[in-house]
Amino acid sequence: MSLGLIVVLLISPFAGFLINGLFGKWLKGKEKLSGWISALAVFVSFACSIIAFTSVRGGGGMSGDEGILYEWIKGESFAFNIGFHVDALTTVMLLVITGVGFIIHVYSIGYMHGDSGYTRYFAYLNLFVFAMLILVLGNNYLMMFVGWEGVGLCSYLLIGFWYEKQSATDAGKKAFIVNRIGDFGFLLGMFTLFAAFGSLDFTTIFDSADAGNFQQIFGASTLVIATLLLFVGAVGKSAQIPLYVWLPDAMEGPTPVSALIHAATMVTAGVYMIARSAVLYELAETGEVVAWIGVLTAFFAATIALAQNDIKRILAYSTVSQLGYMFVGVGVGAYASGIFHLVTHAFFKGLMFLTAGSVMHAMANELDMRKMGGLRAKMPITHWTFLVGAMAIAGVPFLSGFWSKDEILHSAWAISPVIYGIGLITAFLTAFYMFRLIFVTFYGESRVESGVASHLHESPPVMWVPLAILAIPSALIGLLLGWGGHNSWFHHFTEHVFPKAHGEASGNMLVFMGISSVVGLAGIAFAWIRYRERVPAAEPTHALHKLVANKYYIDEVYNAVIVQPIKNGSHYLLWRILDTGIIDGIVNGVAAAIRLIGGTLRRLQTGLVQAYIVSMVVGIVLFLAYYLFVR
Repeated sequence: MSLGLIVVLLISPFAGFLINGLFGKWLKGKEKLSGWISALAVFVSFACSIIAFTSVRGGGGMSGDEGILYEWIKGESFAFNIGFHVDALTTVMLLVITGVGFIIHVYSIGYMHGDSGYTRYFAYLNLFVFAMLILVLGNNYLMMFVGWEGVGLCSYLLIGFWYEKQSATDAGKKAFIVNRIGDFGFLLGMFTLFAAFGSLDFTTIFDSADAGNFQQIFGASTLVIATLLLFVGAVGKSAQIPLYVWLPDAMEGPTPVSALIHAATMVTAGVYMIARSAVLYELAETGEVVAWIGVLTAFFAATIALAQNDIKRILAYSTVSQLGYMFVGVGVGAYASGIFHLVTHAFFKGLMFLTAGSVMHAMANELDMRKMGGLRAKMPITHWTFLVGAMAIAGVPFLSGFWSKDEILHSAWAISPVIYGIGLITAFLTAFYMFRLIFVTFYGESRVESGVASHLHESPPVMWVPLAILAIPSALIGLLLGWGGHNSWFHHFTEHVFPKAHGEASGNMLVFMGISSVVGLAGIAFAWIRYRERVPAAEPTHALHKLVANKYYIDEVYNAVIVQPIKNGSHYLLWRILDTGIIDGIVNGVAAAIRLIGGTLRRLQTGLVQAYIVSMVVGIVLFLAYYLFVR
């Protein structure tokens, strides 16, 4: 694999960003040209990713000195390079980012038609892809962190894309601030690794850690502390408890943004980072912490999704829940299974977000499913593609989610039957709330307002063709990659990247598949019984329903306990006392002192020659007196 190929792969979306960013105002009359330039840039990266994938399959991975482009920072005892590490894990991520990304770019050409910020949108989208590619291609933690912060910036820009809306700007700020908390942990983890190993290069750190050659900064707990700090970064970026609160609000951005950034790519960065750092997590034995946070997040988010009526928020909480499954996978040591679920989730969740966008496009941006119903007759392609995605995430046998989720649950059983049990309950809830959404939105009698109903129609080809394309891997990719369970092609392809998983060989896999299939189908059946002819209540009907519908009031608790105290403290302590009282007091005091001295000295400038002569005589007398008597 040539270094030039990787450079083209990386630079292509950045070139698209520059074209749309610098020359966008000249493309406003030809907005579709702007969109196709952006999509073409990502397609070039996708083509290069395919070549990289085939090269890795042939043993042509890139690491070490082979992947160094140039020396970035050099000190007396350290050096950081711009370099690339390309192996099986990298190419899997590249195919997801550029493949799903290209389809979403094409979809966006139709979805964003007529928007005043059309070229700006595609510039941001290309910049995001560029930053995500840096994150997964880098051969050291510093490059990963540059991409990590880059996708955070692009997320802020795209969530708040419609900045005229207060809710959008608030959501953008919320995402940015919450992610900074996680990023602070990531930075501390990087500092700990650098202090222990004297390097941030993956190869150096992993080889030294495996051999036990590192400074024990915190004694025997050095690797434990380093991995937990890195995990704090993953919790923020991948929306896990307690930093998950930004992701549901991120739905204020355009729907394709939700599909690309908040379902298929950016939010999986934390999972990728832990999988890339698998050697460290195995040595530190901190994986169980990751697994417990993951499974609790999966269950918690699934319960919230049960009582939501906004179709995008249901999908958002579903994303948080599925990310929890991925953390269970990498946490119990089944790294390949966790990444496998990342891949399948990228397709079926990206598909469902885009179908939600198709519904919004037809429903004049309506999101409340209680105002829908009977849409399958008017939007058959959207209905069938959404159904494929919903069946995949529900674990219907032989669809993609069935294979990847079952592998994770099977692996979890070997580590903790409790984690397995919570994961199984979450699988039931997932099937239930997804088909609750299906039945209320697409089935039953139409509840669409008359003014909207007259314009109901299927989306244009530029939008429904991407849906049809995504539906194919959503249905089949699990079967293609996962046949054979823990001995599948995907596991063999990635086996040299990860340490041998310790949770993949307990019990008959077919038994576990059978159990989870029954659980998933039971969830679908329960949703059918409850919602095939029923609409969710306009208001919560009892205390527990109200608690879940209001998301356990977590946002309100955070606001009361964290946000307002900091805001009030900043208002009084930092503004009134420090800024106004001390800083302004010093500045104003210096000005007043100078004004007083200047006013005093000004009185001496009378303009009378006699006064100046008297002053000179007094000065001479004082000088002579000092010279004759004092000196």
